[in-house]
Amino acid sequence: MDFKDNIKQLSERVIKLKDSIQTEEATKNAFIMPFINALGYDVFNPLEVVPEMTCDIAMKKGEKIDYAIMKDGEPILLIECKHWAQDLKLHDNQLMRYFNVSKAKFGLLTNGIIYRFYTDLLEPNKMDDKPFLEVDITDIKDSQIEEIKKFHKSYFDVDNILSSASELKYMGELKAVLAREFSNPSPEFVKYISKQVYDGVMTAKLLEQFTSLTKRSISGYINEIISDRLKSAFKTEADIEQKEQVPVAEKPVEKSEQPVDDNKIVTTEEEIESYLIVKSILRPFVDISRVVYRDAQTYFAILLDDNNRKPICRMYFNAITKKYIATFDENKKETKHEIKSLDDIYNFTEELKNTVLSYDK
Repeated sequence: MDFKDNIKQLSERVIKLKDSIQTEEATKNAFIMPFINALGYDVFNPLEVVPEMTCDIAMKKGEKIDYAIMKDGEPILLIECKHWAQDLKLHDNQLMRYFNVSKAKFGLLTNGIIYRFYTDLLEPNKMDDKPFLEVDITDIKDSQIEEIKKFHKSYFDVDNILSSASELKYMGELKAVLAREFSNPSPEFVKYISKQVYDGVMTAKLLEQFTSLTKRSISGYINEIISDRLKSAFKTEADIEQKEQVPVAEKPVEKSEQPVDDNKIVTTEEEIESYLIVKSILRPFVDISRVVYRDAQTYFAILLDDNNRKPICRMYFNAITKKYIATFDENKKETKHEIKSLDDIYNFTEELKNTVLSYDK
């Protein structure tokens, strides 16, 4: 299992178990230690992971960090842990104190769900107030997994992480600024925008008018983008409905791994996530190396033994408004079911199990 699969599996574990975790120690054991393992470190090897490492602070002796990831006898990543339900904003000062007296270049504050990565971009050997990367593992993106992967034992490189840390930090802050300005434009933002279309003196009355116009313009522009995408989605959905009349056996399937001249086939993050969910469901019943996917313009197929005659299920995610999973009976008749989220795929565990077992008979 590769790093991405490990993180996705941990994400599913956290979603399933978090309500049963009552203590900080249980949070460490159930969520954070598996995360450290996913990074390639042996939590039971003191040369790689030191639990409760002492970080004496000035007049306060005996302070301990929950975990220190080690390399060549020196700490490279300090990890401070909290119970999954705790607000991390209340505890970043504690990690900062440990960081400032340590040789580690990176700090991680986590409750097993939210992971905040810190370094010293603004002032050497002093932890920044804001993290350069913040991840919610229950809603993790592929791009975030790639950033976390840089902390893996096999890929860890200080310079490589620092080169992207600055970019990540400022991109995150710029997104926050844009979100704030779009929802409630500041006078400075309004003046900057209005100067592009109005050359006169900006009086208080004009500023008030342009503030209202700016808000309406932003809202209108965003609505136009959404409307255009919905129109495209409705057209795609109509095309799908038209093609659904074609018998299952006659529907061509293209391998996403092969070179494709038609650029319309795009394998999305959601489709890959659905594939990982199906694999996790089928793990107890079949060797999951036999479970593969192929992508086509109108659907995303999951097959047994890479055989188009052994369809396990199909995902219809091309429309924005609705999503479907299609299951197959013993006669390979396809039945579509609408799903609200990817978690709904678990509702079809019995159907998926019966389908793969029927092929092995």
